[in-house]
Amino acid sequence: MASDITMPRLSDSMEEGTILKWLVSEGDEVERGQEIAEIETDKANMMFESDTAGTVIEIVVQEGATVPLGEVIARVGRAGEEKPEEQRAESRGAEERGAEEQKAEKPASKPKASSNGAGERVKASPVARRMAEERGIDLGSIEGSGPGGRVVKADVEAAGDGAPAPAPTPAAEKREVEAEPAPRAPEPAGDAGPKGDMRVQELTRLQRTVSRRMAESKATAPDFTLEVEIDMTEAVRLRERLKAMTEHAPSFNDMIVRACALALRDHPRVNGAYRDGHFELFSNINIGVAVAAQDALVVPTVLDADKKSLGEISRNVRELAEKVRDGKITPPELSGGTFTVSNLGMYGIDSFTAVINPPQAAILAVGALKKRPAVDDHGALVARDTMFANLVSDHRILYGADGAQFLARVRELLEEPLALAL
Repeated sequence: MASDITMPRLSDSMEEGTILKWLVSEGDEVERGQEIAEIETDKANMMFESDTAGTVIEIVVQEGATVPLGEVIARVGRAGEEKPEEQRAESRGAEERGAEEQKAEKPASKPKASSNGAGERVKASPVARRMAEERGIDLGSIEGSGPGGRVVKADVEAAGDGAPAPAPTPAAEKREVEAEPAPRAPEPAGDAGPKGDMRVQELTRLQRTVSRRMAESKATAPDFTLEVEIDMTEAVRLRERLKAMTEHAPSFNDMIVRACALALRDHPRVNGAYRDGHFELFSNINIGVAVAAQDALVVPTVLDADKKSLGEISRNVRELAEKVRDGKITPPELSGGTFTVSNLGMYGIDSFTAVINPPQAAILAVGALKKRPAVDDHGALVARDTMFANLVSDHRILYGADGAQFLARVRELLEEPLALAL
């Protein structure tokens, strides 16, 4: 008896996934734990390991297709076992006959947009039905090219363009699933005037998730921002000494992560979250580090950052960043964050305001480290290595004094950084 391989939950917020690439083919032998597919989730591209051993008897979902969690994407069974297509066809036929018999017993209803002239519901895939509704196309006027006259996605697209639908491929006849929209080719702007030509680019699942979460944050969290200038002169000296001792010296961002981790120990509410009218205070300090990749923002997590040395944090952050850029980041490495650090200093940005990663209480936005004029203890004008840091806080859980005290502790640790190396 074949075992169904279903679309797995590869992240805590995942609702659907896209098959980017199959690493096995029908007829291949697979072992439990073997990587069989690359799947795009709402956070990153993940390698999926088989949870069963046997022979791949059917690839149900083709590359580029998107399906919800729990949907069957492949089947693994015994060598020589046939695909259960005929059984499924018989089952579908019985269900359709039963539905037709029930309709015959009921009085005819008024035809709807998704019905044919006889008032019967048109057979159509969920994707085709949704597309027709969005485009205002009457499904009853479309001749389906799918199995049994079923209206499929290509039929609706052809109806919208006024062209006949292309002949369906065997894969489409077997199963139609919604594919990730590909960027459309540039189209003439027509009467767009001074705007010129227009190119429509669809969002990836990761970009859609980031957009949704950032909109949720701005719509629900009444945030406020506190800014402080930090003298990094001693931190620069410390890093120079560390560079002389090791090939991969901790970066200034590693020092910031370490300082935040220690400060969060003293200010646990900053390490919390506001949710549904109550505070959630976490015992673990897990700091997310924003990394730009794949035309979107990915935030891997340094777990138990307060328990790790500066060197451990440096190695951890470097490994996570490499995994993000290589598309090999795993779900546990993207989950569990309680606070976030976002640094745009490497792009020459002096100061900026970040968007809180919900439901976290705050995010620290860090600007460029530069030599700036300052006044020393003797009143003389000197050049000092400084940077600006902005703490953006959710006012539902943090108040001005809470944020100010936390930010002052971070500044204290960075201006006297020997404690960071302990």
